[in-house]
Amino acid sequence: MRKGGLSHINYKETRGLKVSSGEEVRKGAILTREGGKWKPGIHVGGRGTLYALETGKVYFTKRRATYKTRRTATVINIGKIKEKKIHK
Repeated sequence: MRKGGLSHINYKETRGLKVSSGEEVRKGAILTREGGKWKPGIHVGGRGTLYALETGKVYFTKRRATYKTRRTATVINIGKIKEKKIHK
């Protein structure tokens, strides 16, 4: 009997992209799980699981993966949100 954690049957459902483009995320939010397709960009950290290093909006860019291959990699970036100044 298995006490805790994920079984291998349901594990596939937890992997993948967790956010969409234009979505606002907080610092520390998980963006992807177990994703080899996505690479960290601006204000994004991690290797297997990518997470937000800053609060802001998510956007995606594409770049060439390596100089030897013709494949492209999707890079996940976070643009900081400008704070509104309130004049008193």
